[in-house]
Amino acid sequence: MNKFIPVCEPYLPGNEKKYVLDTISTNWISSAGNYIEEFEKKFSKFCGVNYGVCCTNCYAALHLACLAIGLKKGDEVIVPTFTMLAPLSAIIQTGAKPVLVDANSETYCIDVDKIEEKINEKTKAIMPVHIYGHPCDMDKILDIAKKYNLKVIEDAAEAHGAEYKGKKVGSFGNIGCFSFYGNKIITTGEGGMTITNNSVYYEKMKKLKNYAFEHPRFLHNELGVNYRMSNIHAAIGLAQTENADMLVEARRNVGLRYNRLLKDVKGIILPKEKENCKNVYWMYGIVLNDDVKLSRDEVVKKLRERGVDTRNFFIPMHKQPVFLEKKLENVPDCNDNYPVSEKIGVRGFYLPSSSNLSEEDAIFVCDKLKEVLDELNN
Repeated sequence: MNKFIPVCEPYLPGNEKKYVLDTISTNWISSAGNYIEEFEKKFSKFCGVNYGVCCTNCYAALHLACLAIGLKKGDEVIVPTFTMLAPLSAIIQTGAKPVLVDANSETYCIDVDKIEEKINEKTKAIMPVHIYGHPCDMDKILDIAKKYNLKVIEDAAEAHGAEYKGKKVGSFGNIGCFSFYGNKIITTGEGGMTITNNSVYYEKMKKLKNYAFEHPRFLHNELGVNYRMSNIHAAIGLAQTENADMLVEARRNVGLRYNRLLKDVKGIILPKEKENCKNVYWMYGIVLNDDVKLSRDEVVKKLRERGVDTRNFFIPMHKQPVFLEKKLENVPDCNDNYPVSEKIGVRGFYLPSSSNLSEEDAIFVCDKLKEVLDELNN
């Protein structure tokens, strides 16, 4: 059988099976059980904050965060165009409107120098996204938020353990949001969590995710949602978080190995790690230089034929038909110029990045990439 390296696989090196079997043997498999609270406590402590609220996925986390800070119709939220749909969808569901900002050309995170020009009297929050494991410039974001009295919701879905000036991402803003999808550094298969130091936001999100039940049960003073995580998923999450430092360093080491193996390869731009930042390389993303004449899609097709799986970079939000066709009244304005996002959106892709990717497999991936690029130059 020919060798094939998938783009990402979950890494479950600890007590995951033991804890899951415990939930089954004790019949605590639904949205109650000890693993839920233990997971929330351990993960929030890992991030350096006081409270955590686990939920079904990162979209749910972002939506809960938006509800907690009181977003409503007529409000606007600054968000990068270079991201996936979840943060914009969460904003739109509250009635608020996303306002797009281009990406930084080196980190691919939101360009902090272009945020202020998008702020007006309707702006209520900034939602930075820590792209592909690299932290945003949080000092500048927090300075702007303070200047204009804005809330900050961090989308840290791809950045478990990433650090800015020695502090973990997700802990800077009013609320941080994480994903535990199967390709994340810490996974529950499917899942998410909000973290915060604000007890009011914590109680609000904890209540809303459970239909906003009052006492007695089945009494409701506000509309809630069902974003409850199961005890089974939390059991996996607790086991993963017990090994959080190791899992983060394992993923980071995959990125550092690629850096060494690809540093002299022409035709590609490697991911950066800016000063005072710890990039965890959730996915090792590269961008084709302009002198590579083949399209990104042609290159990744050739890689797949050689046994290397990849994923394309995000399609920027201002290119999404659901927004361009204005099917909703509070969709973002897509008419501005976003040159960095447009370029990396069509020239970028990421290489296999599993936390347990072996050196042998990394060398295999790099050899195949070099082979494809060399073929273009001959």
